[in-house]
Amino acid sequence: MIRNPKDLQRYTAHERANHWVVGISFILLALSGLAFFHPAFWPLTQLFGGGVWSRILHPFIGVLMTASFLGLFFRFKSLNTMTPADQEWLSRAGEMVTGDDHNMPEQGKYNGGQKMMFWVMAASVALLFVSGILLWRAYFSFPVGAVRFGAVIHAATAAVMIGVAFVHIYAAIWVKGTMRAMWYGTVTRAWAKQHHRAWYRQVTGKP
Repeated sequence: MIRNPKDLQRYTAHERANHWVVGISFILLALSGLAFFHPAFWPLTQLFGGGVWSRILHPFIGVLMTASFLGLFFRFKSLNTMTPADQEWLSRAGEMVTGDDHNMPEQGKYNGGQKMMFWVMAASVALLFVSGILLWRAYFSFPVGAVRFGAVIHAATAAVMIGVAFVHIYAAIWVKGTMRAMWYGTVTRAWAKQHHRAWYRQVTGKP
């Protein structure tokens, strides 16, 4: 697909690849994790070759997702520092949802909602990794109490992360022109000016 040469680059190929590794890993973890969570979802194990292979692969995919997310975290954490403008954006988020974004404060590369989601995801990945280690009985041995506590934390955090992932996907589809950023790495100038005006001024040098 031919793109307008005036489009703005939002993500590099490496950043997009990093994002998709995290995203695909999370989907695989969610499917296999749901299979372990309730018998009704047990048929999902067939996607991984059965129950035994699901249990073998699940923690290794978790390590892959954690390592990949660390790449995103260190690359983007400085861009996700909350500012007073982000706080104002969050307080007016209801207006934007109803279609009135005229009073929204100017945003940098990420708005307040995206930044909040970033930190929730970071905390969730950390909790999933630590609690997952407690549950990885093939390689680690912890007291039964610690394993049970880890199981509760793992399940609760996974539920939160699945919910956040749905919001993330819905928002990307809902805001027209957003998905192309992760497919092609670029966005139109009109999109940037409307949704991230401070970032638009920064990358174009226009007042």
